[in-house]
Parts: sequence; structure tokens; C-alpha cells
Amino acid sequence: MSDLLAGAYLAKGTIGNVGKPGAPIASFSLVVVPSQHTVSGTVVITQAISGPDSHIVVPVTGRIYATGIGKVTQVVSLQGQYVHSVPPPAIGSFLANFDAHLAIDNAWNGTGGFSYYQHNIEDVPVAAAKKLKEELA
Repeated sequence: MSDLLAGAYLAKGTIGNVGKPGAPIASFSLVVVPSQHTVSGTVVITQAISGPDSHIVVPVTGRIYATGIGKVTQVVSLQGQYVHSVPPPAIGSFLANFDAHLAIDNAWNGTGGFSYYQHNIEDVPVAAAKKLKEELA
């Protein structure tokens, strides 16, 4: 039981075209447990355009696996749900799904995509937080 969390570490970074005006960006902060092939944490989706989808916080869980294929050394899948509120004149809220997939190297850099209510972003950069890059180097 003591080695259940063996090798656990924190992964932080972004998915999306950072710096591109209006592009949705998913910032992640995840606890990774490679020995169990699990990841869990939080994803925050932000977009410069105001509206119901301009700031979303999603608790996520997922899986991580080694690939052994060239530069892509790991693949990650994330899933979660968040409360989506319908803007006026409609009334109400519902649980919306979030999914993400990453093809990354050991430093958490690569490509991926994510989807959330009526949005699907594919083939965008995945970049580790600068501080994390130094820690993993």
C-alpha cells in the first residue's frame, strides 16, 4: 500500500494556441501517478471573448501510458464535467462534458486537443509550465 503513489509528480501547463487572440486555452494542473497510470486534477479553460464559456473550471481524471514511439513518449486522456449555465433569455444549467487528449514527451510538451460544450479544438500545442520544464530537465 505504501508504494501506491510511487513516482507521483505534478504536471502543469497549457493546451491551445497561447497568444492567439480569442483562442480557448486549457490550463492544467495534474497529479500524475505513473505506477497506477492515473492523472487527476483541474483544468481551467479561458477565452478572451466574454460569455458563458470564457472561464470554466473542470475537475478531471484520466489515464497516462508510455508509448515508446519516437518523440511522443506518453499519451494522456482526461475527462471531467462542469456546470454550464444557459445565458438569458433561456434559464437553467446542466452538466457539460470535457475531454482532452495529449501526445507528449517526458517534459509534457507536444500536441493535443480538447472538447467542451459545442467546442472542439484539435491539433494544438501542449506546453509545460516554464517552472516545470526546469524541474523535469
